Amino acid sequence: MPAKKTSRRARLIVFAVVLLLVAGLGGGTYWSVGTVRDSFPQTTGSLKLKGLAAPVSVKRDGSGIPQIYADKAEDLFLAQGYVQAQDRFWEMDVRRHMTSGRLSEMFGESQVETDAFLRTLGWREVAKKEYAKLPSKTREFLKSYSAGVNAYLKDHKGSSASVEYAALDLGGNDYEPEPWTPVDSVAWLKAMAWDLRGNMTDEIDRALMTSRLTEKQIEELYPSYPYDRNKPIVDGGSVDPATKDFDPKSSSGKTGSRGASGTTGPGAGGTGSGEGGTGAADGAGGAGGTPGASGGGMDAQTAGEAAQGASTQLGRVTKKLDKVPGLLGPNGTGIGSNSWVVSGKYTTTGKPLLANDPHLAPQLPSVWYQMGLHCRTVDASCPYDVSGFTFSGMPGVVIGHNQDISWGMTNLGADVTDLYMEKVKDGHYLYDGKQVPYRTREETIKVADGKDRKITVRETNNGPIVSDRDKELRKVGDEAPVRNVAPDRGDGYAVSLRWTALEPSQTMDAVFRLNKASNFKEFRKAAGDFAVPSQNLIYADTKGNIGYQAPGRIPVRGKGDGRYPAPGWDPRYRWKGYIPQRSLPWEYNPSRGYIVTANQAVVDKKKYPYLLTDDWGYGARSQRINDLIQSKIKDGGKISMGDMETMQMDNSSEIAKLLVPYLLKIEVDDKYVREAQKLLEGWDYTQDSDSAPAAYFNAVWRNLLKLAFGNKLPKELRVEGDCLNVAPSDDSGPLDDLDGNARLVRECGERKPDAAQPDGGDRWFEVVRKLLKQPDNEWWKTRGTSRRDGDQNRDELLRHAMKDARWELTSKLGKDINTWSWGRLHRLMLKNQTIGTSGPGFMQWLLNRGPWDLGGGEAAVNATGWNAAGGYDVTWVPSMRMVVDLNDMDDSRWINLTGASGHAYHSHYTDQTDKWAKGELLDWPFSAKAVNKATDDEMALTP
Repeated sequence: MPAKKTSRRARLIVFAVVLLLVAGLGGGTYWSVGTVRDSFPQTTGSLKLKGLAAPVSVKRDGSGIPQIYADKAEDLFLAQGYVQAQDRFWEMDVRRHMTSGRLSEMFGESQVETDAFLRTLGWREVAKKEYAKLPSKTREFLKSYSAGVNAYLKDHKGSSASVEYAALDLGGNDYEPEPWTPVDSVAWLKAMAWDLRGNMTDEIDRALMTSRLTEKQIEELYPSYPYDRNKPIVDGGSVDPATKDFDPKSSSGKTGSRGASGTTGPGAGGTGSGEGGTGAADGAGGAGGTPGASGGGMDAQTAGEAAQGASTQLGRVTKKLDKVPGLLGPNGTGIGSNSWVVSGKYTTTGKPLLANDPHLAPQLPSVWYQMGLHCRTVDASCPYDVSGFTFSGMPGVVIGHNQDISWGMTNLGADVTDLYMEKVKDGHYLYDGKQVPYRTREETIKVADGKDRKITVRETNNGPIVSDRDKELRKVGDEAPVRNVAPDRGDGYAVSLRWTALEPSQTMDAVFRLNKASNFKEFRKAAGDFAVPSQNLIYADTKGNIGYQAPGRIPVRGKGDGRYPAPGWDPRYRWKGYIPQRSLPWEYNPSRGYIVTANQAVVDKKKYPYLLTDDWGYGARSQRINDLIQSKIKDGGKISMGDMETMQMDNSSEIAKLLVPYLLKIEVDDKYVREAQKLLEGWDYTQDSDSAPAAYFNAVWRNLLKLAFGNKLPKELRVEGDCLNVAPSDDSGPLDDLDGNARLVRECGERKPDAAQPDGGDRWFEVVRKLLKQPDNEWWKTRGTSRRDGDQNRDELLRHAMKDARWELTSKLGKDINTWSWGRLHRLMLKNQTIGTSGPGFMQWLLNRGPWDLGGGEAAVNATGWNAAGGYDVTWVPSMRMVVDLNDMDDSRWINLTGASGHAYHSHYTDQTDKWAKGELLDWPFSAKAVNKATDDEMALTP
């Protein structure tokens, strides 16, 4: 957003607040300018903080980013809790209410269904068990963090904590935050794992597709990973038969089999033995049960029969999943993250350079919080000197660097969830030929200004029954699903969820271990506890080493491959355990000199004995990054910090490179469509915000997906009543009524998808890539469109998509193609959590910011994602960017999506967004000298 526009909005906000002061609101309740500023944090002078053992310094730079200095680790985390609460307590409070299924206490009736679903999953209960099992030192750090948050709450109530609390007061809610607890912090990890849970939606979608599509057609929509074209993260690998340890066959000679630690933690197996499942009880969370033959998935026909009997349940489970607030972002095809590390032999600094930019939902404030945590003297009693990105509400640093190493994360995408069809009857479910009673628990949901709601949660030995969270689904259905699947006819199906995050782990401890790790051995040991979510961890150190580790609790299945819902009554489909941590892929100083992770396949499945998933990202981004690195280092070239930053902003469209030559061969008679087609001639495939060719191409791509796939999917997966394609039929004459047809498009409007639709992600790139070589494939044929006989082949559909795209952009951007630009279509709005998305209109206007016109796009390295079913608005973004220089940490750079502050109207609310949108990064001071030089405000916290 231009600075002048921001300034004007700020003045309007002040004016609106003054009007509220004069006029009053809500029967005499009013806001004042003081109310708006009441919550701004104190950043200078001194404050007494109960619980501190010694003074702590909090130094903030010109962006308000805090660096904390303390003598004791407990003081460090206590101060972190206080400072994060100063800047972001509203955000923290909303998060903990979500993770515990208590949003209704803050926002009333509208959140009851969401709370019921989250109570069914039981995140809070799992977090309590996790906390109890954490090492005592980790529990002490969590207690210290909580004490810091509560020290803030002691003196900050209502509007003095955040202006949003004043908004709740205006709505008549007398809500008051309760004290923070360590479990509140641990529970956040469940939300993080939920948003990065893997292929659950794909699993449901495939099952629903069986009602309308053949097995061959479904497989065409989920093609196999192109290992021959897009490199996996680890070049190759095998397992030593004697040790069952993974041995990556990179050619450097610096690979390992047992790994640096030689041990694993509970993140790798049921008992911490690393073998997985040996000590897990047979129950709702256990890995026991009768193992079946390995391999042999539930084929699409069998899965389809099961799904037909429960299509209503599956469809509505999908809708429930879509309605659960995503704290990190949408989960599905196309979303991911980038990270890569380059060895010093290929850098201008002579030491590794490491880049990371996780792709998550755009939020205000950003999900990330930048800060540094420094022990004044780093020793065994206070081992932390770390800086980077963390989450408000959680101690430590999640991604960043310390004095010795740096690390980044991308979503590995492992399949860690399975849905089970449960055969139910008279309060029991069928398992192994026997009727087994449910385990049940009662939950009470308190509702602001409403009556309490009580729900009953049912659990099978596979996990909670998620289909119970709908009034119609409670009756489960009367028709027997199918032959050869259901053991008898009667009653019906319920749907249960097995998910690794519903079993306690030590991921919280892994964060503290990462923060103090000093070498690859300690890094891998920390990764051993990183159970959920399963992440690609990249590594670099100041001695010049680079590495990779795939951590996580990843199931080993009996029968089945996790691609379709499984029969819960058949013990052969139970999990047998988990992949041992030491057998998960890793790499150390590969001879190629760099490592790239961007949600592509981790390792070639033919060279690795365990199934991680079959639902990888398809490697469009990762291969582009590989190619960019190769182009820089060939012939002895070196990569600089500037090169790393430039790569992060690369917006080249990989699908355009493939598709545009086909589009340019299409003969177009209509002069208006031909005018748009000419935009693609000579286009270099970059998607800058001011690019007219990028605007037109992406519109063609969107219309192609809608025509070829949208109306052919089951109704549960379609946008009902979609009105995008309203161009007149061929016999209506040339496009001589542009304004009139533009009006039709506007009046018809666009509807957001209820469930999965072609979203433009790189899975659809791969689908279309294969179909382009089959011009007469059935997918190119359309029926029931505005054209009299429909499209009969590839070229006819492409011509149709080009025409519809011309109509659509005429309605959105105008008749004159010289005024078109991708950024005018592809806009980012930042919405304040909860009230900014569903609150009163004037509150949304006061709290939200935007729009920003962006470049980039689907599956580009600069992944400003959009959903082809819902429009061009930005739905996920590089939520932060960082580039770390292991030669000199003070030369590292970073940027956040928004700013340090969660307080609307504060100068650091969105002060980083303009730079972020332009691809600029901020200086990232780390050493005491650099931090002191950058300090604008300093505050002393004293006992």
